[in-house]
Amino acid sequence: MGSFVISKRKNGEFQFVLKAGNGQVILASEGYSSKAACDNGIESVRKNSQVDTRFDRLEAKNGKFYFNLKATNGQIVGNSEMYESVAARDNGIASVAKNAPDADVKEEI
Repeated sequence: MGSFVISKRKNGEFQFVLKAGNGQVILASEGYSSKAACDNGIESVRKNSQVDTRFDRLEAKNGKFYFNLKATNGQIVGNSEMYESVAARDNGIASVAKNAPDADVKEEI
């Protein structure tokens, strides 16, 4: 089972990552000014990860592949690491969709 891990950046902002059951980070958030806003971001990932069209499938200038997850308002709520292939990126998307809804939340603040 996956987990959301909330931490605090050096600049004082909160952020979260979604980890798969094996501990690998599969999605990272932007910085949030408050923990409440960070919690809202997690809820947005839970909801939007179940809508395939909310995933933007992209290719970087270096030829690697990644994705962004967007909320209904078009704001990016999470982004992936870089993948070597389209298939690996698509597996990452499937992992987010599988893990996010029931992932527990851990705080490392």
